[in-house]
Amino acid sequence: MSVLVTGAAGYIGSHMVLALLDAGEKVFALDDLSSGAKWLTPKAAPLTVADVGDMELVSALIIKHDIVEVIHFAGSILVPESIKHPLDYYTNNTAKTLELLKACVTSGVKRFIFSSTASVYGMPERAPISEQTPIHSISPYGASMAMSERILQDAAAAHDLTYMTLRYFNVAGADPKGRAGEIGKPTHLIKVAAQIAVGARQEKLQVYGGDYPTPDGTAIRDYVHVTDLAEAHLAALEQLRAGSGSATLNCGYGRGYSVYEVMDAFKRVTGKALPYEVVDRRPGDPPQLIADNAAIRTVLDWRPRYDEIDFIVETAINWERDLIGRTGNAA
Repeated sequence: MSVLVTGAAGYIGSHMVLALLDAGEKVFALDDLSSGAKWLTPKAAPLTVADVGDMELVSALIIKHDIVEVIHFAGSILVPESIKHPLDYYTNNTAKTLELLKACVTSGVKRFIFSSTASVYGMPERAPISEQTPIHSISPYGASMAMSERILQDAAAAHDLTYMTLRYFNVAGADPKGRAGEIGKPTHLIKVAAQIAVGARQEKLQVYGGDYPTPDGTAIRDYVHVTDLAEAHLAALEQLRAGSGSATLNCGYGRGYSVYEVMDAFKRVTGKALPYEVVDRRPGDPPQLIADNAAIRTVLDWRPRYDEIDFIVETAINWERDLIGRTGNAA
Protein backbone atom coordinates (compact mmCIF):
# COMPACT_ATOMS: atom_id res chain seq x y z
CA MET A 1 0.00 0.00 0.00
CA SER A 2 1.38 3.39 -0.98
CA VAL A 3 0.47 7.06 -1.27
CA LEU A 4 0.56 9.20 -4.40
CA VAL A 5 1.30 12.92 -4.01
CA THR A 6 0.45 15.12 -6.99
CA GLY A 7 2.30 18.40 -7.37
CA ALA A 8 5.05 16.72 -5.37
CA ALA A 9 7.87 18.83 -6.83
CA GLY A 10 6.19 22.07 -5.81
CA TYR A 11 6.18 24.12 -2.63
CA ILE A 12 3.51 22.44 -0.51
CA GLY A 13 3.73 19.05 -2.24
CA SER A 14 7.42 18.66 -1.49
CA HIS A 15 6.77 19.31 2.20
CA MET A 16 3.97 16.72 2.10
CA VAL A 17 6.38 14.15 0.68
CA LEU A 18 8.85 14.92 3.48
CA ALA A 19 6.13 14.54 6.13
CA LEU A 20 5.06 11.18 4.69
CA LEU A 21 8.62 9.86 4.44
CA ASP A 22 9.39 11.06 7.97
CA ALA A 23 6.34 9.03 9.08
CA GLY A 24 7.68 5.92 7.36
CA GLU A 25 5.20 5.90 4.47
CA LYS A 26 5.84 4.55 0.99
CA VAL A 27 5.42 7.51 -1.34
CA PHE A 28 5.21 8.05 -5.08
CA ALA A 29 5.43 11.52 -6.58
CA LEU A 30 3.76 13.04 -9.65
CA ASP A 31 4.49 16.47 -11.14
CA ASP A 32 4.66 18.02 -14.59
CA LEU A 33 7.45 20.40 -13.43
CA SER A 34 5.61 23.42 -14.83
CA SER A 35 6.36 25.24 -11.59
CA GLY A 36 8.19 22.65 -9.48
CA ALA A 37 11.72 21.23 -9.56
CA LYS A 38 13.02 17.67 -9.50
CA TRP A 39 15.56 18.43 -6.78
CA LEU A 40 12.76 19.38 -4.36
CA THR A 41 11.44 15.82 -4.41
CA PRO A 42 13.41 13.38 -2.22
CA LYS A 43 14.86 10.40 -4.08
CA ALA A 44 13.04 8.10 -1.66
CA ALA A 45 9.80 9.13 -3.41
CA PRO A 46 10.11 8.08 -7.08
CA LEU A 47 8.99 10.94 -9.32
CA THR A 48 6.88 10.50 -12.44
CA VAL A 49 7.02 13.59 -14.64
CA ALA A 50 3.57 13.78 -16.20
CA ASP A 51 0.34 15.74 -16.37
CA VAL A 52 -2.07 14.98 -13.52
CA GLY A 53 -4.88 15.19 -16.08
CA ASP A 54 -3.52 12.25 -18.09
CA MET A 55 -6.10 9.72 -16.92
CA GLU A 56 -4.57 6.68 -18.63
CA LEU A 57 -1.08 7.34 -17.30
CA VAL A 58 -2.29 8.08 -13.76
CA SER A 59 -4.48 4.97 -13.75
CA ALA A 60 -1.53 2.83 -14.81
CA LEU A 61 0.64 4.41 -12.11
CA ILE A 62 -1.98 3.74 -9.42
CA ILE A 63 -2.37 0.09 -10.42
CA LYS A 64 1.36 -0.56 -10.87
CA HIS A 65 2.29 0.69 -7.41
CA ASP A 66 -0.78 -0.47 -5.50
CA ILE A 67 -1.74 3.09 -4.62
CA VAL A 68 -4.87 3.37 -2.50
CA GLU A 69 -4.46 6.95 -1.27
CA VAL A 70 -3.94 10.19 -3.19
CA ILE A 71 -3.05 13.62 -1.82
CA HIS A 72 -3.69 16.23 -4.49
CA PHE A 73 -1.73 19.50 -4.67
CA ALA A 74 -1.20 19.92 -8.41
CA GLY A 75 -2.78 23.09 -9.74
CA SER A 76 -2.49 26.83 -10.24
CA ILE A 77 -2.78 29.05 -7.17
CA LEU A 78 -2.33 32.76 -7.93
CA VAL A 79 -5.41 34.98 -7.61
CA PRO A 80 -4.25 37.86 -9.87
CA GLU A 81 -3.04 35.42 -12.52
CA SER A 82 -6.38 33.61 -12.43
CA ILE A 83 -8.18 36.85 -13.20
CA LYS A 84 -5.97 37.40 -16.25
CA HIS A 85 -6.07 33.78 -17.42
CA PRO A 86 -9.30 32.24 -16.10
CA LEU A 87 -9.55 29.43 -18.64
CA ASP A 88 -6.12 28.15 -17.65
CA TYR A 89 -7.29 27.94 -14.06
CA TYR A 90 -10.49 26.09 -14.88
CA THR A 91 -8.40 23.68 -16.93
CA ASN A 92 -5.63 23.11 -14.40
CA ASN A 93 -7.71 23.14 -11.23
CA THR A 94 -11.07 21.77 -12.26
CA ALA A 95 -10.86 19.78 -15.49
CA LYS A 96 -7.64 18.02 -14.50
CA THR A 97 -8.93 17.25 -11.02
CA LEU A 98 -11.94 15.65 -12.69
CA GLU A 99 -9.65 13.44 -14.80
CA LEU A 100 -7.58 12.56 -11.72
CA LEU A 101 -10.71 11.50 -9.86
CA LYS A 102 -11.80 9.37 -12.79
CA ALA A 103 -8.45 7.61 -12.62
CA CYS A 104 -8.83 7.14 -8.87
CA VAL A 105 -12.33 5.65 -8.85
CA THR A 106 -11.58 3.29 -11.76
CA SER A 107 -8.27 2.11 -10.29
CA GLY A 108 -9.22 1.35 -6.72
CA VAL A 109 -8.13 4.42 -4.75
CA LYS A 110 -9.96 4.44 -1.41
CA ARG A 111 -8.92 7.72 0.22
CA PHE A 112 -8.41 11.15 -1.32
CA ILE A 113 -7.14 14.35 0.29
CA PHE A 114 -7.69 17.60 -1.56
CA SER A 115 -5.64 20.69 -0.81
CA SER A 116 -8.14 23.49 -1.33
CA THR A 117 -8.14 27.16 -0.35
CA ALA A 118 -9.85 29.83 1.71
CA SER A 119 -10.32 31.70 -1.58
CA VAL A 120 -13.54 29.71 -2.04
CA TYR A 121 -15.13 32.03 0.55
CA GLY A 122 -14.49 35.21 -1.44
CA MET A 123 -15.03 38.27 0.76
CA PRO A 124 -16.92 36.96 3.80
CA GLU A 125 -18.60 39.52 6.02
CA ARG A 126 -17.37 38.00 9.26
CA ALA A 127 -14.07 36.76 10.63
CA PRO A 128 -12.92 34.26 11.71
CA ILE A 129 -14.32 32.22 8.83
CA SER A 130 -15.97 28.90 9.66
CA GLU A 131 -16.67 26.03 7.28
CA GLN A 132 -20.35 27.03 7.33
CA THR A 133 -19.55 30.35 5.67
CA PRO A 134 -21.23 30.44 2.25
CA ILE A 135 -19.07 29.75 -0.80
CA HIS A 136 -18.89 32.95 -2.79
CA SER A 137 -15.67 32.97 -4.78
CA ILE A 138 -14.61 36.29 -6.30
CA SER A 139 -11.74 34.98 -8.45
CA PRO A 140 -11.40 32.18 -11.01
CA TYR A 141 -8.88 30.57 -8.65
CA GLY A 142 -11.40 30.34 -5.82
CA ALA A 143 -14.22 29.33 -8.15
CA SER A 144 -12.16 26.61 -9.83
CA MET A 145 -11.27 25.11 -6.44
CA ALA A 146 -14.86 25.29 -5.23
CA MET A 147 -15.94 23.40 -8.35
CA SER A 148 -13.32 20.73 -7.66
CA GLU A 149 -14.56 20.42 -4.09
CA ARG A 150 -18.08 19.73 -5.36
CA ILE A 151 -16.86 17.19 -7.92
CA LEU A 152 -14.96 15.35 -5.17
CA GLN A 153 -18.00 15.39 -2.91
CA ASP A 154 -20.22 13.92 -5.62
CA ALA A 155 -17.62 11.32 -6.60
CA ALA A 156 -17.32 10.14 -3.01
CA ALA A 157 -21.10 9.86 -2.69
CA ALA A 158 -21.28 7.63 -5.75
CA HIS A 159 -18.15 5.50 -5.28
CA ASP A 160 -16.16 3.67 -2.62
CA LEU A 161 -14.14 6.74 -1.75
CA THR A 162 -13.71 8.85 1.37
CA TYR A 163 -12.04 12.24 1.37
CA MET A 164 -10.78 15.17 3.37
CA THR A 165 -10.76 18.64 1.85
CA LEU A 166 -8.49 21.11 3.64
CA ARG A 167 -9.11 24.77 2.90
CA TYR A 168 -5.80 26.33 3.75
CA PHE A 169 -5.18 30.00 4.35
CA ASN A 170 -1.88 31.80 3.53
CA VAL A 171 0.93 29.26 3.45
CA ALA A 172 4.41 30.55 4.24
CA GLY A 173 7.82 29.59 5.62
CA ALA A 174 10.01 26.62 4.79
CA ASP A 175 11.07 23.26 6.19
CA PRO A 176 12.84 23.96 9.51
CA LYS A 177 15.57 21.49 8.48
CA GLY A 178 16.16 23.36 5.21
CA ARG A 179 15.14 20.46 2.98
CA ALA A 180 12.43 22.29 1.03
CA GLY A 181 10.88 25.70 0.51
CA GLU A 182 9.18 27.90 -2.03
CA ILE A 183 10.77 28.41 -5.45
CA GLY A 184 9.55 29.83 -8.71
CA LYS A 185 7.48 32.92 -9.35
CA PRO A 186 7.42 34.96 -6.10
CA THR A 187 4.09 36.65 -5.46
CA HIS A 188 3.23 36.02 -1.81
CA LEU A 189 4.19 38.63 0.77
CA ILE A 190 6.53 36.60 2.98
CA LYS A 191 8.37 35.05 0.01
CA VAL A 192 8.97 38.42 -1.64
CA ALA A 193 9.89 40.09 1.65
CA ALA A 194 12.38 37.31 2.43
CA GLN A 195 14.04 37.77 -0.95
CA ILE A 196 14.38 41.50 -0.32
CA ALA A 197 15.72 40.85 3.18
CA VAL A 198 18.57 38.63 1.93
CA GLY A 199 19.40 40.78 -1.09
CA ALA A 200 18.00 38.45 -3.74
CA ARG A 201 15.74 41.31 -4.89
CA GLN A 202 16.99 44.87 -5.12
CA GLU A 203 13.69 46.70 -4.81
CA LYS A 204 11.11 47.99 -2.39
CA LEU A 205 8.40 45.74 -1.02
CA GLN A 206 5.10 46.64 -2.60
CA VAL A 207 2.25 46.94 -0.11
CA TYR A 208 -0.94 46.35 -2.09
CA GLY A 209 -3.42 48.75 -0.57
CA GLY A 210 -3.15 50.95 2.51
CA ASP A 211 -6.82 51.86 2.75
CA TYR A 212 -8.50 48.59 3.74
CA PRO A 213 -11.06 48.66 6.58
CA THR A 214 -8.50 47.15 8.98
CA PRO A 215 -6.74 48.66 12.04
CA ASP A 216 -3.66 49.80 10.08
CA GLY A 217 -5.20 49.93 6.59
CA THR A 218 -3.36 46.91 5.20
CA ALA A 219 -4.75 43.47 4.40
CA ILE A 220 -4.82 40.86 7.15
CA ARG A 221 -4.02 37.20 6.52
CA ASP A 222 -3.82 34.01 8.56
CA TYR A 223 -0.28 32.77 7.81
CA VAL A 224 0.19 29.01 8.18
CA HIS A 225 3.64 27.42 8.30
CA VAL A 226 3.97 24.99 5.41
CA THR A 227 5.20 22.16 7.68
CA ASP A 228 2.14 22.52 9.91
CA LEU A 229 -0.03 22.38 6.79
CA ALA A 230 1.68 19.18 5.62
CA GLU A 231 1.19 17.63 9.06
CA ALA A 232 -2.50 18.56 8.93
CA HIS A 233 -2.78 16.56 5.70
CA LEU A 234 -0.96 13.67 7.35
CA ALA A 235 -3.40 13.80 10.26
CA ALA A 236 -6.27 13.78 7.76
CA LEU A 237 -4.85 10.66 6.15
CA GLU A 238 -4.56 8.91 9.51
CA GLN A 239 -8.16 9.85 10.35
CA LEU A 240 -9.46 8.45 7.07
CA ARG A 241 -7.51 5.23 7.66
CA ALA A 242 -9.16 4.96 11.05
CA GLY A 243 -12.53 4.85 9.32
CA SER A 244 -13.77 8.38 9.74
CA GLY A 245 -16.22 9.88 7.31
CA SER A 246 -15.41 12.53 4.75
CA ALA A 247 -15.00 16.14 5.89
CA THR A 248 -14.12 19.64 4.75
CA LEU A 249 -11.96 21.60 7.18
CA ASN A 250 -10.27 24.98 7.41
CA CYS A 251 -6.53 24.91 8.01
CA GLY A 252 -5.31 28.09 9.67
CA TYR A 253 -4.15 29.35 13.03
CA GLY A 254 -7.14 31.56 13.79
CA ARG A 255 -4.84 34.60 14.11
CA GLY A 256 -4.32 37.19 11.41
CA TYR A 257 -1.40 39.52 10.72
CA SER A 258 -1.52 42.68 8.65
CA VAL A 259 1.12 43.47 6.06
CA TYR A 260 2.71 45.98 8.42
CA GLU A 261 2.74 43.43 11.25
CA VAL A 262 4.55 40.97 8.98
CA MET A 263 7.06 43.68 8.12
CA ASP A 264 7.59 44.25 11.86
CA ALA A 265 8.37 40.54 12.21
CA PHE A 266 11.04 40.85 9.51
CA LYS A 267 12.57 43.75 11.41
CA ARG A 268 12.65 41.70 14.62
CA VAL A 269 14.26 38.73 12.90
CA THR A 270 16.83 40.64 10.82
CA GLY A 271 17.28 43.80 12.86
CA LYS A 272 16.61 45.85 9.72
CA ALA A 273 13.46 47.46 8.35
CA LEU A 274 12.29 46.52 4.87
CA PRO A 275 12.09 49.28 2.27
CA TYR A 276 8.52 49.53 0.99
CA GLU A 277 5.98 51.54 -0.95
CA VAL A 278 2.19 51.49 -0.85
CA VAL A 279 0.56 50.81 -4.23
CA ASP A 280 -2.97 50.11 -5.45
CA ARG A 281 -4.91 47.10 -4.21
CA ARG A 282 -4.80 43.96 -6.31
CA PRO A 283 -8.07 42.76 -7.87
CA GLY A 284 -9.67 39.94 -5.90
CA ASP A 285 -7.90 40.60 -2.59
CA PRO A 286 -10.30 40.66 0.40
CA PRO A 287 -9.48 42.88 3.40
CA GLN A 288 -8.94 39.95 5.73
CA LEU A 289 -8.96 36.15 5.77
CA ILE A 290 -8.75 34.48 9.18
CA ALA A 291 -9.67 30.88 9.88
CA ASP A 292 -12.01 29.52 12.47
CA ASN A 293 -9.97 26.38 13.15
CA ALA A 294 -12.11 24.78 15.85
CA ALA A 295 -13.24 21.98 13.53
CA ILE A 296 -9.79 20.83 12.41
CA ARG A 297 -8.53 20.89 15.98
CA THR A 298 -11.44 18.67 17.02
CA VAL A 299 -11.76 16.33 14.03
CA LEU A 300 -8.03 15.79 13.42
CA ASP A 301 -6.69 16.74 16.86
CA TRP A 302 -4.35 19.02 14.90
CA ARG A 303 -1.92 20.96 17.08
CA PRO A 304 0.33 23.32 15.09
CA ARG A 305 3.97 23.43 16.09
CA TYR A 306 5.16 26.50 14.22
CA ASP A 307 2.39 29.05 14.74
CA GLU A 308 4.61 32.05 15.50
CA ILE A 309 5.02 34.70 12.81
CA ASP A 310 8.68 35.31 13.70
CA PHE A 311 9.49 31.63 13.21
CA ILE A 312 7.65 31.55 9.90
CA VAL A 313 9.65 34.57 8.75
CA GLU A 314 12.92 33.11 10.02
CA THR A 315 12.50 29.85 8.09
CA ALA A 316 11.55 31.78 4.95
CA ILE A 317 14.71 33.90 5.25
CA ASN A 318 16.90 30.86 5.89
CA TRP A 319 15.50 29.21 2.77
CA GLU A 320 16.22 32.24 0.61
CA ARG A 321 19.80 32.32 1.88
CA ASP A 322 20.10 28.64 0.99
CA LEU A 323 18.83 29.36 -2.52
CA ILE A 324 21.50 32.04 -2.94
CA GLY A 325 24.06 29.43 -1.90
CA ARG A 326 22.74 27.06 -4.54
CA THR A 327 22.99 29.61 -7.33
CA GLY A 328 26.15 31.21 -6.06
CA ASN A 329 24.93 34.81 -6.01
CA ALA A 330 22.09 37.16 -5.18
CA ALA A 331 19.91 38.51 -7.94
